[in-house]
Amino acid sequence: MPNRLASESSPYLRQHADNPVDWYPWGDEALTRARDADKPILLSIGYAACHWCHVMAHESFEDPATAAYMNEHFVNIKVDREERPDIDAIYIEAAQAISGHAGWPLTAFLTPSQAPFFVGTYFPPEPRADMPSFMQLMEGIADAWANQRDEIEAGRDRMIEALSGTAQLKPSVDEISEEAIDEALFGLAQAFDPVEGGFDEAPKFPPHSVNEFLMGIDDEGYREFAYTTLRKMVAGGIFDQLAGGFARYSVDERWRVPHFEKMLYDNALLARNLLHAWQQTGDESFRDACRRTLDWMTDEMRGDEGGFASSLDADSLDRDGRAREGAFYAWGKDEFAEVVASAVPEALDDLLAYWGVNESGAFEGLNVLHVAEPALRPADEAMETARTALLERRATRPRPGRDDKRIASWNALAVAAFAEAGSVLNEPRYLETAVDCAKFIERELRDDDGRLIRSWLDATPGPPAYLEDYAYVTSAYLTLYEQTFDDRWFTTALDTANQMIDLFADDEGGFFTTAHDHEALLVRRKDMDDAPIPGGNASAALTLLRLAAFTGDSSFRRRGEQTLKILSGMAARYPTGFGAALQAIDLMLGGITEVAIVGNDPAELRSALNEDHNPHRVVAGAISTAGTPVPLLEERSTTGETPTAFVCRNFTCSRPVTTADELRGQLNDHGRASEKPQIAG
Repeated sequence: MPNRLASESSPYLRQHADNPVDWYPWGDEALTRARDADKPILLSIGYAACHWCHVMAHESFEDPATAAYMNEHFVNIKVDREERPDIDAIYIEAAQAISGHAGWPLTAFLTPSQAPFFVGTYFPPEPRADMPSFMQLMEGIADAWANQRDEIEAGRDRMIEALSGTAQLKPSVDEISEEAIDEALFGLAQAFDPVEGGFDEAPKFPPHSVNEFLMGIDDEGYREFAYTTLRKMVAGGIFDQLAGGFARYSVDERWRVPHFEKMLYDNALLARNLLHAWQQTGDESFRDACRRTLDWMTDEMRGDEGGFASSLDADSLDRDGRAREGAFYAWGKDEFAEVVASAVPEALDDLLAYWGVNESGAFEGLNVLHVAEPALRPADEAMETARTALLERRATRPRPGRDDKRIASWNALAVAAFAEAGSVLNEPRYLETAVDCAKFIERELRDDDGRLIRSWLDATPGPPAYLEDYAYVTSAYLTLYEQTFDDRWFTTALDTANQMIDLFADDEGGFFTTAHDHEALLVRRKDMDDAPIPGGNASAALTLLRLAAFTGDSSFRRRGEQTLKILSGMAARYPTGFGAALQAIDLMLGGITEVAIVGNDPAELRSALNEDHNPHRVVAGAISTAGTPVPLLEERSTTGETPTAFVCRNFTCSRPVTTADELRGQLNDHGRASEKPQIAG
């Protein structure tokens, strides 16, 4: 008989609906049961694409004896970290405080008042040298609850104080200066891997926010950090060489062997990285990888209603019917050679070497395709014939599972990526995809009061949205407005930003993760760091600075700057974890160039804007400025019948221009120039 999870809006929770565990979703029913029964809470947090979450579910949660013990001694709550980032963030931070490490599946034991007293991750069904079995752990917890209650309860206040740290951060009294950027750049130079790109040792995660920050710096040396990283990733196994799209991270330092799950947010952010790198360098490999990433998102992640699914699993069934990580993607040499020899026999030897296919393989005896010998790349026709044949063979394998919930913030990232690429690459289908996704957000991810909803699955709405949802949606709509000049998206962005301020702002500085009327949790946090995706506070600050340029409303700028005064010290000291905050700080310090285009058919003027990437720019446009909702366009008029551009910076405007060449000249004159520290080593 299914438990309480069968009707939830999360596929991850639904996966556990037939467990013998008496699971509850997080909510009043479970918390009241824990208080009334005076039982500790066993909180299990994971997500649908998580390999070890599936392993623990199969080993423990599907086992009747284990489930019986759980049901007798605990109130069991299952949480999808993607749907409830508020809960996840609290107990991930608790795990780091208690055990020094964290990850998923997260296994936490809480008092009925939600205070954690033990937090770990995966536990096996049998004891191992370095960890107890899950049953041994539960027996120890049950004994402690029965015999050491005073000690457990005594730690509650200390834990709450520790977990409330981010909410207590206040803006610095000092003004933010270029020294924050300089310190961050020095730190990135020290951390950068000049051979393989990226800023971590293994495992390596895509540094999308740091890439964007570096590509906004007026220094080719620092930009090259981003370009090198992207080139290495596109050549690596983290990039699906057949279908496109990026896996979540690489287990090695060379981007060769990925953890095979694919996340919507990584691909939306990396598509924009690649687009911007192509604009700045003209390197066609960046443009091609951008297209392939967006096409993969369209083909494999987009729903008929216009929204995008959250992720693909790392696991799928192998030829023996066993769930195995990477089974869908990896190749044995014999199978690879058989397929390619049938399709393009003359290119077999080159393709074996080009994609690094050998007998031993780098992943459990199998090969993850990566560009090992770029000089041996066959001609385009042979390459595409081989790709098609390999994809057809791969399509006969069991596919990884897909988490079909639509998350507001992640879909907003997709809107921004498709909108900008559609305009820059002159691809109307990408722009249509962006508009359709934005319409989906407005149609399905708003409640009756017009407030955003975090997630949606098969017409079942999820919980109320969080700060990141409001910040990302506002930013995406501004980007969509810049690429379409459709007033609808500007006014909706403005309304969403004002909602964000009303619901989440702390008048003492920054924004809370949850709304003022959100359910009471153990603590109310402010998300600060930008890993793995841009943090809510940094995204809000960046968006408010841009809105200030569009509207002339200095209150947006003041609130954005106030938020950055909380973030700037951390961003300077720990730059790899604060890429979005550094983007916002750089925008604040470097200023914004305002471009207004008025008149019918401004394609020539827009083409000049699309030739380069400059994050220190906002663009507004209209056929006529009569009744415009965009203050930046007010009192602008065309020069005769010709579309006209107005470029302003620091309260100074250049003369109106009507040709692309004139506009290019003014944009160059208004480009940001600043001295940066020399790159170390």
